[in-house]
Amino acid sequence: MLHELKNIIKEYQQATLKGKQCVLATVVALDGSSYRRPGVRMLILEDGRMVGAVSGGCVEKEVLRQAQSVFKDNTAKVISYDGRYRLGCEGVLYILLEPFRPDTKFLEAFNEALKLRCKFKVVSIFEKKEALNKHFGSVVDFGNTVLPFYSDFEKTEDLELFEQEMETCFKLFIIGAEHDAVQLNTLASQIGWEVTIIADPAEEKNILDFEGAHDFMGILPDEFPFSTIDNRTAIVLMNHSYSKDLRYLMVLKDVQPLYLGLLGPHSRREKLFNELLELSPLVSYNFLERIHGPAGLNLGAETPQEIAVAIIAEIMSVLRKQQPIPLKDKKKGIHD
Repeated sequence: MLHELKNIIKEYQQATLKGKQCVLATVVALDGSSYRRPGVRMLILEDGRMVGAVSGGCVEKEVLRQAQSVFKDNTAKVISYDGRYRLGCEGVLYILLEPFRPDTKFLEAFNEALKLRCKFKVVSIFEKKEALNKHFGSVVDFGNTVLPFYSDFEKTEDLELFEQEMETCFKLFIIGAEHDAVQLNTLASQIGWEVTIIADPAEEKNILDFEGAHDFMGILPDEFPFSTIDNRTAIVLMNHSYSKDLRYLMVLKDVQPLYLGLLGPHSRREKLFNELLELSPLVSYNFLERIHGPAGLNLGAETPQEIAVAIIAEIMSVLRKQQPIPLKDKKKGIHD
């Protein structure tokens, strides 16, 4: 959910430049089930525009209406929304509405946490009932400092807490710059991943060819930013060049991303592995076992767009530690 908060803060900064006030809506509690779980957020601008969503779309109009009092009197409140009769979701949402005015100190701490890939915690103070209270609101614990979403917030110890750990953004390195790489970047960017495109310096490509990408690097394999790989990083090799993929396997053999995918059929993969073992006899078999090649789930994908869906789905299954099955065959709830 960090990518949603990043987008909210970005939109808030743009709204501030235009002199517009903002209210933040956060689902802080849930009885039963709902389309989204606690921790989802939506920004409401005083002109009526909304950024993000707290449900599948049915709750937002009510949130917008209820937010008007927060704009008017600057007092946070909790509202409830019973979806059992309106949505068929069998749940009651409790939504905190609070003024949203993070100051310069907050924005600097937030950007520093993103840059250093540090975890932080968002804590919302509320009561699980419909009420107005100047003591309702949210703070962010950055580890070395705790800062509120709005400066007038007066914290108290006598209310309920909703705490949400914010993991660092998931990173995806796409090694290759052909059409299928463009499609994979588009989908990954849309779901909030930080995508870096790696391309050969000789290719006439740049970041403008990859809308939504976080970064673009025209580098050779030996220049790959190995130090930035962590357990929330995926790498997909999709060069459409056998020699380039082989060179990247050579330099990546000692790193451990969460996911390493290789585009292409089984026969190509086996040929690459055999040549890699000839060139580097000490390469670990564990490294070869960890490679997802061909990359992607078996969805019958054919087009570049469909292949992107299959690859993203496989990466998500690894990230969430899930065995992909039809939801109709799952015995428990969707999020259990």
